[in-house]
Amino acid sequence: MKFNKSSGQASRLLLILAIIVIVAAVIVFLVMKMAEQPEKTETTEETTVELPVYEQTLGNIKFIFESAVNHGDTLYATNATEYDSYTKDLTTTEKFIEVKIGAQNVGKVNMDDGSWDIENIIDSEGREFVPLDNNIVGDWLPEEDLCGTLLKPAFNPTPCIKIYEVAKDSSELKIRVLTGKDNSDELDGEDTQKALIDLIVTK
Repeated sequence: MKFNKSSGQASRLLLILAIIVIVAAVIVFLVMKMAEQPEKTETTEETTVELPVYEQTLGNIKFIFESAVNHGDTLYATNATEYDSYTKDLTTTEKFIEVKIGAQNVGKVNMDDGSWDIENIIDSEGREFVPLDNNIVGDWLPEEDLCGTLLKPAFNPTPCIKIYEVAKDSSELKIRVLTGKDNSDELDGEDTQKALIDLIVTK
């Protein structure tokens, strides 16, 4: 029995073409499957960085950070507001921080005396440091104490300056500001409004 040579070649050619078509179809199928696979999500959790806060508005009073100065372990008599021969250096085993916060009335009516104040300094460990009594550090403070005084609408911020004795290793300092409910002068009530402002301490 004799086979037609040309028909055998045609059959082989058809077989090769069929194989090529099948391989191409497989490749297309695999490419499409890979395209459908969801992108791998990163397992590392993104850490959110808290930005510092230098202004806080409570009701109609805006509190603004103005300055914080590290005086080290000594308040020198020569730096006193009114220096005389009776003024002596004041020392500590820790550090003195002088803080200046401005308060501005962003409302439309006067804010009465005693309706605002700045309170304790808080460090990164949650430790709180109270302001030093004016009888102790009054020589280094302005003669006129403007903390908590009347605020008129749209006037420039009124500065409140206090000095604190803070632990030497304290860092990331914040200060608490406060006003009464509806900006009243009841600063020790249950509804007292409070907020924290970050400090940039300079030497």
